[in-house]
Amino acid sequence: MAIICLPLLSSGIAKAQFLMDMIDTTTSVGKGMFSLYQKYDAVRFSGYIQPQFQYASSKGIDSYAGGNFPKEVDNRFTLRRGRFRLDYARYDEDHMPVVQFAFQFDGTERGVFIRDFFGRIFENKWDVFSLTAGMFARPFSYEVNLSSGDRETPERGRMSQILMKTERDIGAMVSFEPRRPDHPLGFLKIDAGLFNGQGLTATSDFDSHKDFITRVGVKPLKLNSRNWRLSGAVSMLYGGMEQFTRYIYKMGQSAGKPAYYVDSSATNQGKIAPRHYYGADVQFRVPNGKNKGATEIRLEYMRGTQTATASTSETPGTIPVNGSVNAPLYIRNFDGAYLYLLQNMGDPMNLIVVKYDWYDPNKKVKGKEIGATNGGMSPADIRYNTLGLGFVHYFNANMKVMLYYDLVKNESTSLEGYTKDLPDNVFTCRLQYRF
Repeated sequence: MAIICLPLLSSGIAKAQFLMDMIDTTTSVGKGMFSLYQKYDAVRFSGYIQPQFQYASSKGIDSYAGGNFPKEVDNRFTLRRGRFRLDYARYDEDHMPVVQFAFQFDGTERGVFIRDFFGRIFENKWDVFSLTAGMFARPFSYEVNLSSGDRETPERGRMSQILMKTERDIGAMVSFEPRRPDHPLGFLKIDAGLFNGQGLTATSDFDSHKDFITRVGVKPLKLNSRNWRLSGAVSMLYGGMEQFTRYIYKMGQSAGKPAYYVDSSATNQGKIAPRHYYGADVQFRVPNGKNKGATEIRLEYMRGTQTATASTSETPGTIPVNGSVNAPLYIRNFDGAYLYLLQNMGDPMNLIVVKYDWYDPNKKVKGKEIGATNGGMSPADIRYNTLGLGFVHYFNANMKVMLYYDLVKNESTSLEGYTKDLPDNVFTCRLQYRF
């Protein structure tokens, strides 16, 4: 990392030699950063680590609370995330950004992985447009784009993790976001871009089709003299994946009951199977009084069409195979939502968290219909509801502790092993250190 950073710092200082007397070394908290700043150049280092202990209600459960538990394990210490990020930015004489570069990696006991690696260039005539290219978060959903270091729950919801695994993808995006405080559209932010589609689960793009993703958001608006704030957005992902097989399974009827049927037309191969997501989110915040924190409600709903495989509704990272042949694809209609209630306990340092979310990967089938004879269903068609209860204490701007319990409930089906609710609740105790 030093090899990367030192030439960057040296270059910036050399180009601004006449401003050496203005160089200031500062340390600040809040988001956490260490920066070297000049009038035209700024370099920032930031990061956090999240060591945690977890206890599950049974051994070897499948879980979206930080990953599946090994077969004989019901409790574990893990380093959930270990993030380090470098940002470089150049500003013009009006203190408006000209270019930005960001690099972030995640290091844990499971390995080291790149999470962000992108560049952004800003136009400086109207100060409203920017272009981002590289590896970065897809502009869809509020929860997907909320940093894991800022989020009040240990993990994103099941739906967010399945549909937007690792949150990021490789692509290019144009953004409209006025940067001058007096701009009449300063409350508006619009992102629109093209992405490979497989996210970071793929080592390379396996088809030529791209996902178009856009989000139109309204920044927090002040509603009254008591400083109530309301914000929200609508999102859309319009994409898909190439069908490398002629066998496409879709929902229909068999003997008057929901069932999969196979479309095996030879013309299927080479066509694009749909991934179409639509979402809307709202955030509402009410201050409780001076230095007493706030009450906040967040709500988001998503629905659409997802293409995956028989065993999962997660977007494939590689061409699905079944032995030596390409596996058939399954097209499902899904929906899901989450609701957060955040309440400070008399001051901003203590927070109660209540979260409810659901994900229904197949809206056309439910309950005992899943697993019925000749239906072709699998655990990938089961709806899950999760109620999360938590407490967060902020020791200071650089450290917090989180106590959180996930009560996970799956619908009862006719599938073997899923005829009743599984014992897969998880308690998480997490510390976060940030700089």
